[in-house]
Amino acid sequence: MSSQSTFSAFELSRLIKQYALELGFDEVGISIAKRLDEDAEWVENWLEKGFQGEMSYLERNKEKRYDPHLLVEGTQSIVSVLYNYFPEEQLATNDNYKISKYAYGQDYHTVIREKLYKLLAFVESHTGKLELARAFTDSAPILDRAWAQKSNLGFIGKNTCLIHPRKGSYFFIGHLFLPLQLEEETEEITEYCGSCRRCIDACPTGALVAPHQLDANKCISYLTIEHRGEIPKDIKLNFKDWMFGCDICQDVCPWNRFAKPHKEPLFKLSDSLKNMRKTDWEQLDKAKFNELFKGSAVKRTKYDGLKRNIDFLKNE
Repeated sequence: MSSQSTFSAFELSRLIKQYALELGFDEVGISIAKRLDEDAEWVENWLEKGFQGEMSYLERNKEKRYDPHLLVEGTQSIVSVLYNYFPEEQLATNDNYKISKYAYGQDYHTVIREKLYKLLAFVESHTGKLELARAFTDSAPILDRAWAQKSNLGFIGKNTCLIHPRKGSYFFIGHLFLPLQLEEETEEITEYCGSCRRCIDACPTGALVAPHQLDANKCISYLTIEHRGEIPKDIKLNFKDWMFGCDICQDVCPWNRFAKPHKEPLFKLSDSLKNMRKTDWEQLDKAKFNELFKGSAVKRTKYDGLKRNIDFLKNE
């Protein structure tokens, strides 16, 4: 941090943003690190309703989620980035089960983390070594969408996704927590959902119980990824052939008419995945699972979890 004096907060912020875009991030913004009081109240109310399901990790380290200084000591500014994952080519839907678009290619954690490390190295080339700096992408108790919103990267839609008003919502979010004084964004993006209810009305399981209120216990993404054990038989749900995740509330969102295909080769569909059909999925063995999803986020649900989902869909 000793050499930061050669740059103003404004100039260093400009350089960081410029380099982030050169690395391939689609959007970048900066916010000042402070406790998220309003967001903390919202999360507490959401947890009290039991909408987190079995995701008990959301109940741990809560204060670290609300206060960045408790997560990384000395944090003064947070650089938030968006990375597009909207595919140019999608899986066939005829005679096929569905996978959420974010899991088509390589695990986003690895791809984005490497870019964030490069961005951090660039920052340190101007400031000297920053011992307290950290890079995160869906890997720590952080309210990702809240910080992205505060960095003027979008608004939180009724489907609870971060929505960029010119680019849609098919983005991964990453952050750098920095012990530096940077220039925060001054403009705010208004919530532009208006009276639209397309996401709420389209959800086949009624998981969006109200605007900005997602009950994970009914959410296809939660039930096919996070939920352990059998999918509850007493819940008469229509999963619409989604075997890993679900994109319905994003697919119907009018703002995603602006979504453009990503430029990340590692996120592209493999030929093996493109050739799979329902019969192939229903006969899936562990060796084929490992071949199809090497280095993929689908590994999160493991072979047994994906087989459980397929068996549920087959008998639905």
